[in-house]
Amino acid sequence: MDSQNPFEGEIYRRKGGNSVREVRHGSRGGDIELLGLSHKEIGDDDARLVYLNDPVKSNERYEFAGNSIRTSKYSVFSFLPRNLFRQFHRVAYIYFLIIAVLNQLPQLAVFGRGASIMPLAFVLSVTAVKDAYEDWRRHRSDRVENNRLAWVLVDDEFQQKKWKDIQVGEILKIQANETFPCDIVLLSTSEPTGVAFVQTVNLDGESNLKTRYAKQETISKIPEEEMINGLIKCERPNRNIYGFQANMEVEGKRLSLGPSNILLRGCELKNTAWAIGVAVYCGRETKAMLNSSGAPSKRSHLETRMNFETIILSMFLILLCSIVSICAAVWLRHRKDELDILPFYRRKDFAHGAPQNYNYYGWGLEIIFTFLMSVIVFQIMIPISLYISMELVRVGQAYFMIRDMLLYDEESNSRFQCRSLNINEDLGQIKYVFSDKTGTLTENKMEFQCASIWGVDYSGGRTISRNDPVQAVDGKILQPKMEVKVDPQLLELSRSGKDVKGAKHVHDFLLALAACNTIVPLVVDDTSDSPVKLLDYQGESPDEQALAYAAAAYGFMLTERTSGHIAINIQGERQRFNVLGLHEFDSDRKRMSVILGCPDKTVKVFVKGADTSMFSVIDRSLNTNIIHATEAHLQTYSSMGLRTLVFGIRELNNLEFEQWHLAFEAASTAIIGRAALLHKVANNVENSLTILGASAIEDKLQQGVPEAIESLRTAGIKAWVLTGDKQETAISIGYSSKLLTSKMTSIIINSNSKQSSRRSLEDALVTSKKLTITSGITHNTGASDAAAVNPVALIIDGTSLVHILDSELEELLFELATKCSVVLCCRVAPLQKAGIVALVKNRTRDMTLAIGDGDFPTSVRSIALCFPEPNFGEHKELRCANDVSMIQMADVGVGISGREGQQAVMASDFAMGQFRFLVPLLLVHGHWNYQRMGYMILYNFYRNAVFVLVLFWYVIFTSFTLTTAITEWSSMLYSIIYTALPTIVVGILDKDLSRRTLLKYPQLYGAGHRQEAYNSKLFWLTMIDTLWQSVAVFSIPLFAYWASSIDGSSIGDLWTLAVVILVNLHLAMDISRWSWITHAVIWGSIIATFICVTIIDAVPIFSGYWAIFHVAKTELFWLCLLAIVLAALIPRYVVKFLYQYYSPCDIQIAREAEKFRSPRELRNTKIETNPILGSPHR
Repeated sequence: MDSQNPFEGEIYRRKGGNSVREVRHGSRGGDIELLGLSHKEIGDDDARLVYLNDPVKSNERYEFAGNSIRTSKYSVFSFLPRNLFRQFHRVAYIYFLIIAVLNQLPQLAVFGRGASIMPLAFVLSVTAVKDAYEDWRRHRSDRVENNRLAWVLVDDEFQQKKWKDIQVGEILKIQANETFPCDIVLLSTSEPTGVAFVQTVNLDGESNLKTRYAKQETISKIPEEEMINGLIKCERPNRNIYGFQANMEVEGKRLSLGPSNILLRGCELKNTAWAIGVAVYCGRETKAMLNSSGAPSKRSHLETRMNFETIILSMFLILLCSIVSICAAVWLRHRKDELDILPFYRRKDFAHGAPQNYNYYGWGLEIIFTFLMSVIVFQIMIPISLYISMELVRVGQAYFMIRDMLLYDEESNSRFQCRSLNINEDLGQIKYVFSDKTGTLTENKMEFQCASIWGVDYSGGRTISRNDPVQAVDGKILQPKMEVKVDPQLLELSRSGKDVKGAKHVHDFLLALAACNTIVPLVVDDTSDSPVKLLDYQGESPDEQALAYAAAAYGFMLTERTSGHIAINIQGERQRFNVLGLHEFDSDRKRMSVILGCPDKTVKVFVKGADTSMFSVIDRSLNTNIIHATEAHLQTYSSMGLRTLVFGIRELNNLEFEQWHLAFEAASTAIIGRAALLHKVANNVENSLTILGASAIEDKLQQGVPEAIESLRTAGIKAWVLTGDKQETAISIGYSSKLLTSKMTSIIINSNSKQSSRRSLEDALVTSKKLTITSGITHNTGASDAAAVNPVALIIDGTSLVHILDSELEELLFELATKCSVVLCCRVAPLQKAGIVALVKNRTRDMTLAIGDGDFPTSVRSIALCFPEPNFGEHKELRCANDVSMIQMADVGVGISGREGQQAVMASDFAMGQFRFLVPLLLVHGHWNYQRMGYMILYNFYRNAVFVLVLFWYVIFTSFTLTTAITEWSSMLYSIIYTALPTIVVGILDKDLSRRTLLKYPQLYGAGHRQEAYNSKLFWLTMIDTLWQSVAVFSIPLFAYWASSIDGSSIGDLWTLAVVILVNLHLAMDISRWSWITHAVIWGSIIATFICVTIIDAVPIFSGYWAIFHVAKTELFWLCLLAIVLAALIPRYVVKFLYQYYSPCDIQIAREAEKFRSPRELRNTKIETNPILGSPHR
């Protein structure tokens, strides 16, 4: 039967009405509000009308989008303007554009017009070439995609047609293993039952086969032989890939259509010879294309902080220009009577007979022009090359992270993925890790362990593995693909007749395991001649697969599923059950049910779900002892870390069935309000149940998870686990993963109202403060220290969070949570996960990381509800799956390549195969990236500032005339060629500590928490050092050549070479790991500068012709270079030595241990590290 999404109505309303509904993270009101949608039939004005096999009439009223797609951003004509527009979103580029424009004015022309444009043109050109290449690849991909061929019904026969020419309303035929060219409603298939198997790996990453069904009324129609007429009235295009609502009118019948009847573009047809359908959404209106936008762009915390220092440098630039203009004004005022005859500033030209006036604009304008000219001269104070350098460094860092074999998962053959290049350095400053449990901490390999049936626990006996073959109806011998541990006592009961005591309940329970699911049984084809064929259960949920295999192991083998019935081989006897209705999971009910017409002519409702939802619909007046026993068994299973489900049954009489059937048909054929109606129908039939029992499934921890969590805790990172599992299950997993320890004091909050939540939080705060005082820790020490001495674990459930999130209680929860070492949230919904991340992210300056595999929670797995999420990006896109909202809310999102698909990977910034890889990612690569990037930013500020200050001192010395001794070409090439490459190479390759040391001493990660690589103190110390070095560079040649006749161009070349040598040696002093590449770029840059200066001075048309050849042949020139380097760097070397000797940081101590001790000694060395203090609140 059709599976419907209770949220589709809201999604449609948002798309059609352009209205935005506020969504609350913590409240279930978001779910309940959706059930109050209008029950009115959708009107023609609000629906898409598709006429079967009549594309002309379908497009007559509204011309729908064609099937041609375009993922490229530019065309040949739009590339230049659009690319430049995108690039000039960076304010720094606009700044340099203004500088270049000012330099074109005759009054302000300090440099040559071509030279002033070159730096900006170079940066723009490099980015444009990169963008052009990427867009060319998109064009090529689009061309290949649009020209693919598909079979389309034309003149009563199928003909090949290019994808781009397909129109809405046309009927298509898709062969096995072909890709669907657009979104089509399934009409018929090669299977008699009308079922089609599709693989959606290209859409959502899930490799399991999904089933789609054709309606019984269209299964037998053959388009080539008979005319197919009809009308589909469907919702407008939207990006909800798991929802579809429509009606189809065929031969006077009105049929409901849902997600199980639509085949989406990009999916592949599998295990089905052919499928025929009608196109309803084409091209950019397909769900795949509507979901093609990437994750919201995130910005590095370090880059955001860098902008503040950039503003300071801008103010410093304004200060320098103001000083020059004010001093020039004073100088002009004092010498106003001498301006006609003063050298370098004559207002009159006496060269040609009668005196002629130079262009002199008056005292006021001259001051303004002087200020603007100063901006042009000192423009490189703002490092334009820093932006492109950061991009190149991030690309290099990403390359080495991807190639790191410690991040390679052999089991899935997957490498580390760096999907966002903007936040590499943020990996070195993570303070909070928010993790999902299932598929992230665990393997997501579900194994059936035991069961409680009618109050009897079948878990204590000896278990054996079993997957015995069973004789199928068609003569094939089928064997379940997976082995299952079975209990001998339960196995014996399952083989007994119903007359044996307890056997009837066992029969019903195992029948519920086999029937209450959406599993599709497939016979695995092989080339062997063996009569035994493997039976593979395909399903979207590993839980359902495990339960189906368990039922098969006990003799209840599901062998066939169609849209109308299922076949179960019960102890060798094939029995057919009519599937009269199926109510799938939703987040409000937290259960699913199937209505079966049994062979004995009875109608039974089988229901399974979470214990909290099931016990509310079970008739507790009956079988009280059985219910209590089952509850006790559930408690035991949960404490063992097992995942549990409760099963119930109810038999419907004829009247009850007719009432349900009428209500179900009415709800299924509604478009608007379908979700609310189906929800109401499900609630009506899922009540007064008789309990059958409970199942327990084990999801084992991934390899290395306990060690990884311990390393993260030692590194000062707080780990929070957010899971939808029961509290007892979550606590058990917490202990086995070392998230919880015996030394921790656990605070548990389970509240059912806002008032009780407030009391629980207040009491918990009092308790945590008492523990802090007991430990002798003062409040001035910080919460992190208190937690480290007397650790506290907070355990809170989703019901409590309903009343806490989005209310004034958030502050209490935040205050309590930050005092705890561990926070464990149970029974939380996807939006609650995002709300918890936002709770921390919006109140602290600490960096947050969320990691998950994107699997769907048990309560919504089958229909994958889509939630509208607030503040998840600029466009507020709809996001799906369990962990996606949490991943996108955090500063850094990491996706696990889970068995449930790639939803989290596609929405993440980084992706990897195992949770344990988080340790080398953060402690090694994160540390390296942060240290490199922090140093590179400071170095770029220093490198440009020292050059500008040399120019500034010369302007002061030459009476503020803004003449420059350094050639205009050297000024422009300084940041691009002379000094750019070394900082990029060091930013990619330098390693302050080895991988072994960083992994052995996780405390070294605290350097990122303390912002040791980049902070205000380091910035100002760097600027003071820069000031001294610029004085040394300027003054030593000045005094050395004071009495000589050397011209300005010669001393300018000396200053150029001195600055380049100085900044490269400055960089060399700070390099921790030398390689041949580092040597090549450091010394090569110095040699390249000598060559460039020589070439520039050898060109006759440039000023300073042959200057370097005159000055470089004297010994004084080389002595000046040596003196400048020594005078500039010795003070820095002395200060650095004293600081590292008397007040070394953790990293310096570890580096010393690495350098002067053998590996064996190092393994036995203990390094005492600084405490990691908590960061202040926002």
